[in-house]
Amino acid sequence: MNKTIGILAHVDAGKTTFSEQLLFHTKSIKKLGRVDHQDAFLDSHEIEKQRGITVFADQGMFEYGNSTYYLIDTPGHVDFSPEMERAIQVMDFAIILISAVEGIEGHTETVWNLLKKHHVPTFFFINKIDRTGANVEEVLEEIRSNFTKDLCDISASLSDRTMSEELMEFIAERDEEVFEYYMENGYEPELWLEKMQSMIQAAEIYPCASGSALQDIGVKNFLEKFDLLTVTDFDSNAPFAGRVYKIRYDETGTRVTFIKALSGTLKVRDGIACGNGGMEKVTQIRMYNGSQYRQIDQVSAGELFAVTGITNASVGDGVGALEEKAVYDMVPTLKSKVVFDPGVNPKEALKYFLMLDSEDPSLYVIWEERLQEIHLHVMGAIQLEVLEQIIFERFHLKIAFEQPEILYKETIDNEVIGYGHFEPLKHYAEVHLKIEPGKRNSGILYESSCHTDDLSIGLQNLVGQHLVEREHHGLLTGSPITDLKVTLLTGRAHNKHTHGGDFREAVFRALRQGLEKANNILLEPFYHFKIIVTSNQMGRVLSDVQAAHGRIDSPMTDGDKAILTGIVPVATFMNYSMELASFTQGKGRMSLTFAGYHLCHNAEEVIEHIGYDKNADPDYTSSSIFCSKGQGFTVKWDEAEGMMHCL
Repeated sequence: MNKTIGILAHVDAGKTTFSEQLLFHTKSIKKLGRVDHQDAFLDSHEIEKQRGITVFADQGMFEYGNSTYYLIDTPGHVDFSPEMERAIQVMDFAIILISAVEGIEGHTETVWNLLKKHHVPTFFFINKIDRTGANVEEVLEEIRSNFTKDLCDISASLSDRTMSEELMEFIAERDEEVFEYYMENGYEPELWLEKMQSMIQAAEIYPCASGSALQDIGVKNFLEKFDLLTVTDFDSNAPFAGRVYKIRYDETGTRVTFIKALSGTLKVRDGIACGNGGMEKVTQIRMYNGSQYRQIDQVSAGELFAVTGITNASVGDGVGALEEKAVYDMVPTLKSKVVFDPGVNPKEALKYFLMLDSEDPSLYVIWEERLQEIHLHVMGAIQLEVLEQIIFERFHLKIAFEQPEILYKETIDNEVIGYGHFEPLKHYAEVHLKIEPGKRNSGILYESSCHTDDLSIGLQNLVGQHLVEREHHGLLTGSPITDLKVTLLTGRAHNKHTHGGDFREAVFRALRQGLEKANNILLEPFYHFKIIVTSNQMGRVLSDVQAAHGRIDSPMTDGDKAILTGIVPVATFMNYSMELASFTQGKGRMSLTFAGYHLCHNAEEVIEHIGYDKNADPDYTSSSIFCSKGQGFTVKWDEAEGMMHCL
């Protein structure tokens, strides 16, 4: 049986140490490493050794019972949470570690929410019970009150397939069939075990145990119970389907694509559908254990493996029979510009950044041709520090980053029609677009009401393709436009003079001409926050959130604790964790997750600061080009409508 398990936690809760113990107990590694000794098996990268934190979601393998386990040790720092979320999507089961001293911390809540969203069955391990101040019962109560009441302690209540009376009743209370059987016949070990396995797999109950990974207390016992309670069912006879969860370039520069096989089998030299439906041939199949790998000839459903020869698949893509692309919640809200040492050609360095972009698509590397600059998206300052180090170690480039800035977006709040015409000599395209405000955080949606007598289906699809092929600049700050519904009303082509690129020009001009007539509004990224403090500190937090232009839901209380939730601009709250820690003496808890884009609280100030000139954008114009007497001439946006051919 193949099982992929992920180890997740807030930073410093002991994930990597716990993972080392699992690998050691199953003889996958010969000696235990330690994070503080810089010799942990899974933190093999120099950056991870120096910083003492997990940056990359690396994997190990071990055999236990009748199962092969693929173990993924994920980053615990919020700056690397996109890497963690990508790994979550291929997990069969997750294990959340929580410190018995600190309890649930801010990032633990983010981890839990992501696991719930992706329907990953989850176990808890309360770690560090050997430390002063450890309180397992308090943490259990915290989990029940903050995460789930369907928590069952398996530390001592499940032994040799026999359950304690408390655990028996826990299962019976949640399953009518088991309850009726129990009332009539009493306890039947196999029935209870099967029900418990299915309830865990359906994420209806959440087993929990405790121990100390550092002192090797309770880890082996937990593994025995985990192996007993988890089952997977993959179909190796179905067509091959898989999910890409990671891309890396090895020391030779070879692109290595990591895949979870969800069904079927795959052999070396097989062709595999990936990217936009194209077939590519697998040249190698590698089975990784830490930084080491061995080559094999075939893989089956349920296995984690890596291939070479694939170049079109991106992280999150389905390959083979799976076409669905993954959607991620952990979205960067900051951007930064790369600063090069004198003598470095930025365009030559771009190839290295594009490699990093394929490994981590959340970076969204952008090349600004006009300025000869590289910009990228990031989660925070620690990520930038790590990127500097990665780029120096891998590519021998010394770089720096400018202070990160907020990623803004733009939209409109009224309906307009945009007209675009592109007709220099021997070219021709015209489009009319109805542009309406869309739902907040919906992106750009396209549909066509154009008659095929006016434009063929192929050209109508081409218009839609040009609308979504890249981010388009708004008029206020040049930030990407979003939350629009765009409908193609009509258009026109010329049998002889319409060439490739003509409709791109017409679409961009129509979009821009519509924006000129619209009420444009600026959007900024918001966090959804959850803050837990003592009741007497609630007033301070309420005041701070209000000052930060946030919105608070109705406060809740739990004993002497106040639980505050709401949304708040990233710009005003990104450094609030330090302030909260200061006035609560480190006892206040806060989790922040991306809450989408909403109206900017200080739009005028931001617009003035950015200083975007809509008339000087080299990539966009709202004017149209018409032709008369063999010569093309430009018509400004406010005069172009009256000259359109389709009106």
